Amino acid sequence: MNVKQFRYSPDNLSYLIFGKDLAVAIDGGAAEAILAFIADKGLNLKYVTNTHAHADHTVGNQRLLDGSGAVFIDNNTLRKNRFFELEGARIVVLHTPGHTLDSVTFHLDNTLITGDTLFNGTVGNCFSGDLQGFYRSIKMLMAFPGETVIYAGHDYVSESMAFARAFEPGNRHIDAFLENYDPTHVQSTLHEEFKVNPYLRFNDENIGSILRARGLPVASEYERWASMMSVE
Repeated sequence: MNVKQFRYSPDNLSYLIFGKDLAVAIDGGAAEAILAFIADKGLNLKYVTNTHAHADHTVGNQRLLDGSGAVFIDNNTLRKNRFFELEGARIVVLHTPGHTLDSVTFHLDNTLITGDTLFNGTVGNCFSGDLQGFYRSIKMLMAFPGETVIYAGHDYVSESMAFARAFEPGNRHIDAFLENYDPTHVQSTLHEEFKVNPYLRFNDENIGSILRARGLPVASEYERWASMMSVE
């Protein structure tokens, strides 16, 4: 399977997963660009779906459905079935609540399409209010191999690295992360995230020291996560 990224609005990112003949659009706000790509490659759009139901992610759904013979897969079906297939390849659906209660992540090959759960360099806001659920979702994603590629729902790299540098000014990996940043193809590996993303590094000794110096709880792993999420 192949993954193609499309940018729309200031920082939203759409994805097309495609094989030889068929494709699925995820968070297809870049509907016109996706339809043009499909036409150029001679592909058939089989499914349209989303990582979660926020309007900036669902805005392209109807245009994609009107411009193709695609079928919409709703969030309840995604979470119930836990996978779907495209040209014999299984695309696994992981329920990753936290940003929203309905948030899901798509896993195929060595790739995670994480929506607004995990960004390149940061994590999403916990709009659901379920901070423990968000913690479990992040722990689930952290368990994937280090070479796993993260494709997120927004490009927040510049902002997230500015925060990371201010929070942990001695982190020498931030410069390298920014040097590898390509706004035309936004991605990172989990291995890279573990070096720079403070929201994945809550068990790192240096992060713990910074949180402790701020008077925040660090006694347990969850306390360190919750403390990190409270930092502004």
